Amino acid sequence: MKKRIQDIDVRNKRVLLRCDFNVPVKDGQILDDSKIIASLNTIEYLVKQGAKIIILSHFGKVKTEEDKATNSLAPIAEHLQKLVQTKVIFSKQPRSLYLEAKIENMNPGEILVLENTRFEDVPNKLESGNDAQLAMYWAGLADVFCLDAFGSAHRKHASTYGVAKYLPSCIGFLVEHEIEMLDKYVLNAEKPFTIVMGGAKVEDKVALIEALLPKCDHLLITGGIANSCLATLNFNVGNSLRTRDPEIINKLKSLLITYKDKIMLPVDAIIGREYNNDFIEHVNIDKVEEDDMILDIGMKTINKYKEIIDNSKTIFVNGTAGKYEDIRFATGTRELLNNIVNTNAIKIVGGGDGVSAVKHFKLGEKFTYLSTGGGATLEYIINEGLPAIDNIEDL
Repeated sequence: MKKRIQDIDVRNKRVLLRCDFNVPVKDGQILDDSKIIASLNTIEYLVKQGAKIIILSHFGKVKTEEDKATNSLAPIAEHLQKLVQTKVIFSKQPRSLYLEAKIENMNPGEILVLENTRFEDVPNKLESGNDAQLAMYWAGLADVFCLDAFGSAHRKHASTYGVAKYLPSCIGFLVEHEIEMLDKYVLNAEKPFTIVMGGAKVEDKVALIEALLPKCDHLLITGGIANSCLATLNFNVGNSLRTRDPEIINKLKSLLITYKDKIMLPVDAIIGREYNNDFIEHVNIDKVEEDDMILDIGMKTINKYKEIIDNSKTIFVNGTAGKYEDIRFATGTRELLNNIVNTNAIKIVGGGDGVSAVKHFKLGEKFTYLSTGGGATLEYIINEGLPAIDNIEDL
């Protein structure tokens, strides 16, 4: 068991807090602040303990000097100030000669947000390359390191992994809760355990499928993953999104044979055509033609999957059934989610696309848990751990 923030004396200490503030922003306005909200339990605990809170987070992709102009954490720090009762200070640099002086002059319970850690990736990838000197510099600003960025814990970066080597370390309430929920409801799920899996790239999901198939009772597949499986079984999927990687195809063949009693695939689809934006048609899965693109599942599949969903005790959702952002191809994702929330099952959503779809259809409050982790959630399930969490001190 990892040390938790409540297991370490943080009273009046300088605490380096790694958060995940990588939230969607448009024209300086935050579109979804749920990741910031999720960090407040840890932040407020530290405020009450009179700690000086030094927050690190990445934001967006920073590969050039020009990227810095649109990937500053300044709007996030400004928004955080609206959510807390203490003073929030923003540093325009993630590293500077004046940071130590700023920290020295902070009052207990105040917050200092450092600029985007990925600014240190230009030009030498010091952050993402887990540069030891950068990690030691950040560690030198504080007395304790607290990891509360579950969504970044799969990365061995200087701000997530490196700093823990040079400071007493612990996990925050968000990370603790994520681990507890995933361990309890996914890795040790109450049966019958059903997984509803969709999404675009099967390459990103094969390891997850391999990890979960021995644990689950049913795997209901949709999206690009279903297209790849259907093509592997010699169904024509036309111009639909699917893998052409021979190694992935061979893995799918093996899984489809080994777990044929657990895996369910679509029996009908809503199709479109790339060259004709007005074309939309419902077909049985064996009637897809060369020019067709499968963009959603049909009602026969929805009803077939509903029978399994209705008899499940735990349901884990990862990905979507189709191009749900387009109202013409939203029915499959919407109806599957509605069928899930209308059960008494434990309902977990993991992965960015699935969480986005649940929020899009305003169903978030009806799920047992929405994981904040995205790719980290999937990697945690596959490996039953994450590098940055594994690097935290044991209790």
